[in-house]
Formats: sequence, structure tokens, C-alpha cells
Amino acid sequence: MWDIITPLFKEIHEDLTDELKYLKLKHEIKDSRELIERLAARAKLDPLSEEFSQHLDKNDKLSHLREEFSIPKSSEVTLNGVVSLNPNEPSVYFCGNSLGLMPKRARILVNQELDVWAKSGVNGHFTHPHNRPWVSIDDTVVEKMAEVVGAKPIEIAVMNTLTSNLHLIMASFYTPKKHRNKILIEAKAFPSDQYAVESQIKFHGYDPATTLIKVNPPPGEYIINLNDILNIIEKEGSSIALVLFSGVHYYSGQFFKMKKITAAAKKKGCIVGFDLSHAAGNVVLKLHKWNVDFAVWCSYKYLNSGPGGIAGIFIHEKHAHDFNRPRFAGWWGSDRRSRFQMDKPFNPIPGAGGFQVSNPSVLNTISLLASLDVFAQTSMVQLRAKSILLTGYLDYLLDKQLNGLGYKNITPRDPHQRGCQISLMIDEDKLEKVINGLNSYGVVVDERTPDCIRVAPNPMYNSFSDVFRFVKALKIIMGNLGFKFETKK
Repeated sequence: MWDIITPLFKEIHEDLTDELKYLKLKHEIKDSRELIERLAARAKLDPLSEEFSQHLDKNDKLSHLREEFSIPKSSEVTLNGVVSLNPNEPSVYFCGNSLGLMPKRARILVNQELDVWAKSGVNGHFTHPHNRPWVSIDDTVVEKMAEVVGAKPIEIAVMNTLTSNLHLIMASFYTPKKHRNKILIEAKAFPSDQYAVESQIKFHGYDPATTLIKVNPPPGEYIINLNDILNIIEKEGSSIALVLFSGVHYYSGQFFKMKKITAAAKKKGCIVGFDLSHAAGNVVLKLHKWNVDFAVWCSYKYLNSGPGGIAGIFIHEKHAHDFNRPRFAGWWGSDRRSRFQMDKPFNPIPGAGGFQVSNPSVLNTISLLASLDVFAQTSMVQLRAKSILLTGYLDYLLDKQLNGLGYKNITPRDPHQRGCQISLMIDEDKLEKVINGLNSYGVVVDERTPDCIRVAPNPMYNSFSDVFRFVKALKIIMGNLGFKFETKK
């Protein structure tokens, strides 16, 4: 099927070729629903049939990645006394935007580290049977993480958790002055980001009511217009110290135009940062090329590092040797050659590594490595291409099978303006029944009370058959709630 749109899924050996093919893909797929019909016509199958979903899976060149993950059974994901209708079937896990599934390799690698701890004790820091000495454990993931987010290794560090990192990096990059002290964020940014931003503003003696600018979507809508963002930057830019947006919005699934936002803000002299918790491992990022100043992200969502997994930061190379910028220092950010010489002054490592404070958790880092090893089997371009097809197929089936009844899709219809997520608004009085109904069919989605479910088909471990099963179950559930459907052709 892939040759209709691009030879993207053939063996790719050159990054330039990879990039050109991705640009070609973006040009060709303007409406992913039209693409689904083209693929079905080529296969001579009904696009609404189960056979078509199986055909898509059969021709999916990334389907082997699913075998790298532990897929829970339907009976293992039921909650609140819900009875599983198909207990032995694999679940349909569409909740990777909250917690990614476990790579099977994580158990192997973590057990190896436990064995080293048991047999070697402190010596594991320097002598390691698998060539992963703990004193440099973060070296095992930095290059692979850089590849995922479009950065150079010097621009990446793995450390702490998301909000801790946001505070540490803002301490360095939010340095307000009398006439340039404002922060621009999207309205309804993730609550933890809002808490961090407001507290940083107060820490510097300013009032969030006048210092924090929030960009809202048009009344009654959920998608923020790019022009509204750019207009505020143009109008207020001289007073804005920091532009801080999500890469992909956690609630609506909107993929912000990071390149354009960054370029506009830099023209006005603003520092630009992003929270990539819902973007890293989800969409194609080019942090270095886009000239982003800094970024932070967690790794337990699309990066599948496990609950509470270690987080990451990006600091652009242009800041690598700016040692005069304020920072909170810790021994892990100091020159490795003198790190264990306790009487030496702090001598920061050039680049993102110099912003580290404490030594990283070995078990958390090695769990992240297990997932990044799977990412290394493919590319973000390939994953993104499949993601576009998965959400396009989901969007298509919802339109055709449910006729828009019982829900409202609040995610951008343009596949290039969303991540691998479609958010559906459900009547508040029906949400619990829908969640429990999906649960009985072994479907796991993220519930955002009072009236939203976030459906995230992950290209690493989800299939087109998963999408078909989800829509089939949702249609039955909505039918039981009184909605009557006529299949669209």
C-alpha cells in the first residue's frame, strides 16, 4: 500500500533522502481520509471492512515493532469491577499518551543491572560486565535521545523529572528585566506547567495576572490559530522574556507549528522553550535546526521508559559555552575529570550536560535505553508516517460508522497538525458508561473528566486492527446509549 504515497518504508540509508521523502509525504497527504479510500480502492476492499484493517496490517513495514512490547490481555486492563467480554484477547491499548507500554527488553536490562548491583556493589560504577559503568550511565542514551528529538548529543541530557527540569532550566533562561518580563504560553497548558510558570514569575517579584500572557482558541473551539500566536508575538514581543509552548497539546492533540513560533519569537529577541512531553517520540522534531533555546520532556509517554521514568532536556549548542548564564549547580554537571575530587570548584560541562545536578537513576536510565533501542530500529520519519495513517484511519471510521453522533472530535482534522491522538468530547452524563463499555471490550483510553476521552494509537505497538476494534466497540456502546447510526458510503 505504501507505494501509493511514498517509498518511505523501503530501506533508507541517508538522512537527506529520508528527509526529502518525508517532505514529499507531507505534500501528498492533505486529507488522510481521502488517502484511506485510495488505499482501499487499490486493494479492492471495502474501507469499512475488517478485511481492510487486516490488509493494512499485513502491509505495515513497522508491524514487527509490536513484538518488542508487552501487550496486556483484555482481562488485565479492566477496572471498577468491569467484566471483560474477551478476556484472553490482547487489549487495545490507546493510552500511550499517558503511559507507554513496557518494552520487553526493559525487564532484561533492568535485571542485568540488579545482578550487577548484587554481585559487584559499588564497583558497578566503574567495572561493568555489559560495558555500562554507572558513573557514565547517561552516555548510553544521550545519542539515541538526540536522534529522536533532532538534536546534537552536546545539546541533550537525561536527568530528574519533567517539572523539576522545567524549574531548573527556567532559572537559567527566564531572566526577566523591567521592560521584558512576560511569559507567553498557550491557554490551558498542562496544569503542572502553569504552576511552574506562575511560581517562577512570583519568585522574580512579578504578578502573573499582568506578566503571564495566555493565547486562547476562538470562542467555542479548542484549536489555537497560529496567526493568533504570531500576532501576539509581533505585538508584545519586546516585553516578552520567554515564549513557552507545548510541542503537542496534551488535551486537544494539536501539534503546534514550532518552527514558525520559534522564528517569530527570535526576531523579537525572546527566549523560546518547549514542553515536549507529548511530542518527543510522537512527531518529527528538529530542535537544533529550528533554533529552539531549550526544551524539556518526560519519557514515560511516547518514549515508553516506565512510570515516573527519567526525563530529558535540550539546550541549544549556541548556549553550550555560556557559563555566565545563571544556573543551579550540582556535582553531576561538573567536569568529569574532577567530579570526584571533592575540594575542586564547580566547572560546568559544556552543553546540556552542565545543567545536570544529581547522578541519574541507573534503573530508570536503563529502562529508557530499552525503549530507545526500539526507536533505533526505525526513524521518527517512518513512525510519523504510520502515525498519520493510523489517526487518518481512525478519523475515517469514526466519520463513516458513527456519523459524528455521541461525540465531538476536537483534534485538528489536518493530520500534520496533530500527534497520534484524537480527542473526543462525550456528554458528561455518558462518559463513565462509555469508559466502562470500552473497558469491557479490552480498550484502554485516557479519560479526562468531565467529558473527554483521548484516543492515542501509537505507531510502535498499535495496529490498524486495533483501530477497527475500537470503532466497532464504540459504535456498539453508543448504540446501547440510544444513538442510531446509518453507515455512510
